Amino acid sequence: MDSTIPRLDAREQRAWRGLHRAHDCLSKALDTRLDAAHGLPLTSYEVLLHLSEADEGRMRMHDLASSVMLSRSGLTRLADRLEREGYLERCSCAHDARGAFAVLTPAGFEKLEAARETYLVTVRELFVRHFTPEELDRLNEAWNRILGGICR
Repeated sequence: MDSTIPRLDAREQRAWRGLHRAHDCLSKALDTRLDAAHGLPLTSYEVLLHLSEADEGRMRMHDLASSVMLSRSGLTRLADRLEREGYLERCSCAHDARGAFAVLTPAGFEKLEAARETYLVTVRELFVRHFTPEELDRLNEAWNRILGGICR
């Protein structure tokens, strides 16, 4: 490491570590509640949610992986499990033999709907209630500023 690069000062370190800790704790709590109540871990919920919001309930696998921030191989393993459980199907892409779509099944939509209340109540309880509407707007602006060139 180049010793001429200054370390994070205390304020920077608190903010950076706070972001990591908050994300980790919120994600674990949400995952625990969804899994306990519905047998649906958070990553599975997010895959089903993204599919439900997509045109015709389908997304290309690589787009879905980017949306839920999983590697392609991580999404493949998760999709295998969700397919075995009957929550999604995969079908080939007509114009790209290497591409595949993930498609939300009716059972997947039902599972998502069953878990939605737990998800919404938990997000509001553990995150949203701590902020005013204006603060939520500022947070959104900050996240967008950070993510500008990093994520699609």
